[in-house]
This record gives sequence, structure tokens and C-alpha cells, in this order.
Amino acid sequence: MTPVKEKIIGAVTVMTDNDAESFWKLIEKKYAPSWEDIEEEEPDSIDIQMLEAIRNDPDCHEFTNEKDIEWD
Repeated sequence: MTPVKEKIIGAVTVMTDNDAESFWKLIEKKYAPSWEDIEEEEPDSIDIQMLEAIRNDPDCHEFTNEKDIEWD
């Protein structure tokens, strides 16, 4: 981690909750896009296939708990 990032983390650590919330809003305004900034696109054939699988394949309605997944 760079020294400036460490300084930012240190500063946030000692901030009041109100100051931290103000800082977060500044970060969001500068770096986080809003929903209005996201361009809408038409689904391609892969998107349509996935949506059809979700609608029609009962296996697409089952969820696996994260602790049951084996990671390589």
C-alpha cells in the first residue's frame, strides 16, 4: 500500500462518523457512477440464452452456500 493510502486510512480512522460520511459522499461523487451514467444496451444472444435458462431450467433456481463451494 502506498504511503498516501495509509495516510487516508489513518485519517478516516480518527474521523467522527459524520466526517467519515461526508468524506464517503465526496468519494462517491467523484468516483462512483450513478445509475443515470450507465448506458443501457440491448441483450445479445448470450444474455438471451442466460435469461431463458433462468426462466426454464429448475437448476437455475437453486443456490449453493458459499461454504459448500470447493475452491482450487
